[in-house]
Amino acid sequence: MTAKYRLFGRKSIGYIVLIGMLLIIVAPFYWMVITSIKSFMSIISPTPSLVPHHPTLMWYQEAFYQFGFGHYIMNSLIVSITSTLIVMILAALASYAVARLPIRGKAPIMVFLLMISTFPQVGVVSPLYIVLQHLGWLNSYQALIIPYTAFNLPFAIWVMRTYFAGIPKELDEAARVDGASVLTTIFRIILPLATPGLFTGAIFTFVACWTEFFFALVFNSIDAFRTIPVGIALFGGQYTIPYGTMFAGSTVAVLPIVIIVLIFQKWVVAGLTAGAVKG
Repeated sequence: MTAKYRLFGRKSIGYIVLIGMLLIIVAPFYWMVITSIKSFMSIISPTPSLVPHHPTLMWYQEAFYQFGFGHYIMNSLIVSITSTLIVMILAALASYAVARLPIRGKAPIMVFLLMISTFPQVGVVSPLYIVLQHLGWLNSYQALIIPYTAFNLPFAIWVMRTYFAGIPKELDEAARVDGASVLTTIFRIILPLATPGLFTGAIFTFVACWTEFFFALVFNSIDAFRTIPVGIALFGGQYTIPYGTMFAGSTVAVLPIVIIVLIFQKWVVAGLTAGAVKG
């Protein structure tokens, strides 16, 4: 009985810790959602409630009709999807070369990529601004797509290289025997087996582009090309801060990320390379 009680006690402590961590993670998102449907008096009340007594959608209407939040969503979609597609195409080619081709200096290349992925944005914002200004690309989609691609490509290469390295090289040899080119081998044989790495890199890249604030604030200063993070930050006026509208916009901004993760989570954790080569 003593052993059973000890096992029960350890399990109970584990569940308590997990529930506590879950509450810590979920609490900010719950507060954001309920605040977005609270009335103005409930938001400014000195005794905030955990449940909205008179829910309203007025803040969502204000965000879309008064502040043009739908235009910010469209800008973010264009920039994030385009950057993600470019990153994944380039990362697939680069990862295949680094992981499976006889290239000298692979270790220094990967170290260099790691250094780029950890380089602070503030260190390159000034030269990037000057380059984009000379190219006439300020206040445009490419002003964000190109920097986002450059900063997210190293991480995507690291992620996909790991999956490519785990795929048996016999598949490449069999493809060459059948007369397949390198591109055919990559896109028709290797990538389907590396689907978890592909989706992992794509999700992280999309989220990074979707939530990026600093470059979007500096490079696109006019409202026509602003993305969601900058748009929400500039909701406030000179004398007022529309908390309800900001929380409504934040809720809408988080929703696509939640949906993407829920839909593609199985691809991220699945191992599709098991049993690719038998015997």
